[in-house]
Amino acid sequence: MKTVRVKAVHRCSLFALLCLVGPLAQAHPGHEPASLSFFQGLVHPLLGLDHLLAMLIVGVWAAQIGGRARVWLPASFVALMAVGALTLHAASLPTMEGGIVVSLLALGLAVALAWRAALPIAIPLVGLFALFHGAAHGIELQQLAHPLLYASGFLIQTAALHIVGLALGAYAQRRDSRFARATGWLGVVVGAGLALG
Repeated sequence: MKTVRVKAVHRCSLFALLCLVGPLAQAHPGHEPASLSFFQGLVHPLLGLDHLLAMLIVGVWAAQIGGRARVWLPASFVALMAVGALTLHAASLPTMEGGIVVSLLALGLAVALAWRAALPIAIPLVGLFALFHGAAHGIELQQLAHPLLYASGFLIQTAALHIVGLALGAYAQRRDSRFARATGWLGVVVGAGLALG
């Protein structure tokens, strides 16, 4: 049973890595505009350190909490990020950038301190931060010919980053929890840097 679980984690991690590197090979001139929108969406989460780290940290935190959190935290983030991207815009959340910074600080601290929050606390917290990240992506959607393709691209990439974070968190749980905590502290440092900048 344990071997089957390990194989499943390896397959999920491989899929996530392919999602991470695939767009870099595909996003070159010559694609149809619709395809380009989708691949731009796939690449976009990799280009911002704040988003990239937040997605990884959500996965690591889900692995630290364990149990149903491994599914519910990433799923909640992706779902509410979609809601934020498709229904909100910068005017709706005047503190959008501040919300993203706070998400790095709060989620980073949760991982750094290995806080095993109960699901009724962790899910709304992750969901709130997902709305801010989604609203940030929603700004780009308004300027695109194929916003839904772009949105599906960045949502798939977000889920892939969560899977990588889950794999990192699971590895850290088995080997050395300091690795997971270091990821959290990195999020705190980047969040503090953005706040001061």
